[in-house]
Amino acid sequence: MSFPLRRRVWLTFAGFGALAVAACVVAPLVGTTPVSLGRAFDRSIPFEANVDAQILFVARLPRTLAGAIVGAALAAAGVVLQALLRNPLASPFTLGVSAGAALGAMLAITFIPPLGLAGLPGVTVASFAGALGAVAVVYLLAGVRHRGLSTDVLLLAGVTLNAFLSALILLVQYFADFSQTVRTVRWLMGDLDVSSYLPIVAALPLLLVALVAFAWLPRALNLFALGAEHAAARGIDVPRAQRVAFFSASLVTGAAVSLGGPVGFVGIVVPHLVRLMVGADHRVVLPAATLFGAAFLVSCDVIARTVLAPMELPVGIITALIGGPFFLWLLLRQR
Repeated sequence: MSFPLRRRVWLTFAGFGALAVAACVVAPLVGTTPVSLGRAFDRSIPFEANVDAQILFVARLPRTLAGAIVGAALAAAGVVLQALLRNPLASPFTLGVSAGAALGAMLAITFIPPLGLAGLPGVTVASFAGALGAVAVVYLLAGVRHRGLSTDVLLLAGVTLNAFLSALILLVQYFADFSQTVRTVRWLMGDLDVSSYLPIVAALPLLLVALVAFAWLPRALNLFALGAEHAAARGIDVPRAQRVAFFSASLVTGAAVSLGGPVGFVGIVVPHLVRLMVGADHRVVLPAATLFGAAFLVSCDVIARTVLAPMELPVGIITALIGGPFFLWLLLRQR
């Protein structure tokens, strides 16, 4: 890596990292009820009687951390899948992973008693299991060739599976009662109101594994833009790189959806917005999108909590209201 590029990467980490940290620090302090940091950290007051500490550490900080993880995961997965599929409209939900996670969550809410696994909510566990099932089906359909994944088959399999699983979700909703329907619809809108830190801790190892894979991918992703043959001629092990990209992006998408629900537009809008700011080199785009995705979703969650206070909107509504017009503007600009 040349010195100018290394300098750009470090400046990217510094600038977007500072933005992500600032969003995570400020977000827990913003809300309809003001929080006194001095009182929240005052150990002389019992936690049960310390309202400021309860608001900060129980109500707001977990959802801020969840928003940062989900936003970073979806944005990074969007960058990887757009390069892998060579399709600017690809997103973390293109390959059916989100629909598989949603079906798992719907089955858990509608038919399974409210149980958990190792302290994790049953909906979270079922959602991640559904995502893994969708990944396995898509891979078996597209990964049968020894020369590597067929990206065309991968895309078609993902879109078809997405439509089929969406139909099954509607079928499950038909058998749900009113309270279950309300709960499922809210979950499908994207909900960062996590009940504890345990789901966040459970998602971190998956995110770290995916980030290690992402750190190995940028050179291959840059060459994928020119075609698999060109990448192979430049020394890239194309089948290996394709599988690493597919499984890492799918894994992190499943973890993100199981934690915060299918929050839309983050994985498609953030990568395009970052490319407008830093260019198309994935060695810069991937870390920038990861950090900016965290800051973006945390900021959207603050808006969702405060814009119609005391009522809270699902964060997916805010990302759709912001992402939809932006993407239309981007299409008109490109034309």
